Amino acid sequence: MVEVAKVYINGRLIGFHEDPEKLTEMAIGARRSGGLAKEVNVAYHKDTNEIYINTDAGRLQRPLIVVKNGKSLYTPELKKQVEEGKLKFSDIVEKGIIEYLDSEEEENTLVALNESELNSNHTHLEINGSAILSVISSLIPYVEHDMAGKALHADKMFKQSIGFATANYKMRHDTEGFLLYYPEKNIVKTKVMDVLELDKRPQSQNFVMAVMPYYGFNTMDAIVLNQGAVDRGLARACYFRNYETVEQRYPGGQRDKFEIPTEEKVGFIEEHIYAKLGPDGLVPLEQEVNEGEALVGKTAPPKFLEDMNEFGADDEKRVDSSVLVKKRKNGFVDTIMMTESQDGSRLIKVKVRTTLKPAVGDKIASRHGQKGVVSYIVPEEDMPFTIDGIRPDLIINPHSLPSRMTMGHLLEMLAGKAGAASGKIIDGTAFNSMTQKELEIMLNEHGFRQDGMEVFYDGITGKRIEGNIFIGIIPTQKLYHVVAHKLQARARGPVQMLTRQPTEGKDKEGGLRFGEMEGETLVGHGAAMLLQEKLIEDSDKTVELVCEKCGVIAVNDDIRHKKYCPICKGTTVYPVEMSYGFKLLLDEMKALGILAQVKLVDKV
Repeated sequence: MVEVAKVYINGRLIGFHEDPEKLTEMAIGARRSGGLAKEVNVAYHKDTNEIYINTDAGRLQRPLIVVKNGKSLYTPELKKQVEEGKLKFSDIVEKGIIEYLDSEEEENTLVALNESELNSNHTHLEINGSAILSVISSLIPYVEHDMAGKALHADKMFKQSIGFATANYKMRHDTEGFLLYYPEKNIVKTKVMDVLELDKRPQSQNFVMAVMPYYGFNTMDAIVLNQGAVDRGLARACYFRNYETVEQRYPGGQRDKFEIPTEEKVGFIEEHIYAKLGPDGLVPLEQEVNEGEALVGKTAPPKFLEDMNEFGADDEKRVDSSVLVKKRKNGFVDTIMMTESQDGSRLIKVKVRTTLKPAVGDKIASRHGQKGVVSYIVPEEDMPFTIDGIRPDLIINPHSLPSRMTMGHLLEMLAGKAGAASGKIIDGTAFNSMTQKELEIMLNEHGFRQDGMEVFYDGITGKRIEGNIFIGIIPTQKLYHVVAHKLQARARGPVQMLTRQPTEGKDKEGGLRFGEMEGETLVGHGAAMLLQEKLIEDSDKTVELVCEKCGVIAVNDDIRHKKYCPICKGTTVYPVEMSYGFKLLLDEMKALGILAQVKLVDKV
């Protein structure tokens, strides 16, 4: 007896069928001939003997050319008609030559990358090889020569690169913004770059890159930059930070006021903090400001009614609530915008501009997932140079390429060099790119070695470096992970009110968390006293009085000069060193109706 197949439409079981393969063929045939909507997808799963028909919205579909008996239905005659403009893409879809498949139906297909690969087992053919890639992946030249994982890494870093994001950046007041000073067009392009018009919004610079060690400074993923190139504007960027404040109105006619706070105001800091403010309480344009200095002077009315007198608010009791420059965000005032908020209050936005000059610790990446941190910026005279006197902008470690299998990076360097020498834009589109052989011929024609290697001399000793060094040109991205924004240090500082432990986070002058796993490493090393220091001394050490009899935290009455137990009223209490977090835990357990007792023993 033939087991009948279950038929599902959009996940709902709607019936059974004795010949699932025939039903699937009929449904797909009807879709190709126009009997069914083009968006319907049908998939038969032999292992579970189930047919899935999907018609719901939101499915990701992609177009593929239909193949019958090992031959593509998109014939040369049709191709000619498309090129002449007689047929449109929609017409070919209507004829059933190209169909849209979702991930479910794609499971039952065998797709060929190009026509030369076709055999009788194939069901579909790619319109173009690069169509298998996402929009961002198709921006990577020669991506078919890279390991898939590294292409995904590169995709993530495309989103982090600093470039020329918006043409109206002068007028925008985003919370944070970045701008590369000298973004450049790409020498090696992909077709998708042209479709997206990426050259109108470039996000990289063409670096002259050498693959070689440099006195151990570029070990692992460390990158060495040329100081001369940095001075000429290489990887230099701008950082914009927006600050905003509103002149709030309060019930009872009270309101905030933009002005220079005076010493009488509650919360007044120091006079020099407000020194750069104009008479209207605003900092002037292009004024240099440092961390902690006021951008907008503002005072607010007292928060409590008892601070008011019979004539309204007491002027001396107004509170200073000025806007100050954040830590390590020094810069120049770029733009100031004054407008009205929805409730008619005055709203001020101040944008501060900071120049980000490449520094040790900044992150730089190519478009092939080859990311690294600047470890040393070498004086130009110490950089290795070629026989023509060319000094690279950047030196990358040779081990970073074979281990990551990013051959596309090497090909892009070669293509960049060939393009720069010939003055041509090189096509690096995946599966359609200019071949290595063509690049080698171009390099040969312009007097370079075809393998991209060159003789190098050491900039420090002047001696010739043994072996030849691979050098080329490759677009490189400066990422917004700059060391100036990540710097965090603390000796003593603010603590949380509840737990009395150090605050968390860079902006709050917080400490670094010494967690359970770090504590376990100290236990493993037998460094118990260091554990005591990190978790008690450096954190929330407190001395609490404990009752010897009841084992609860005792009361220290400073007014009556009495120390006693709140339960038995006894005065036999002893000071015990503990973490304030532990004392808080005991208090919270009491709130739950649990009495936890501390047993006192003699200190050994």
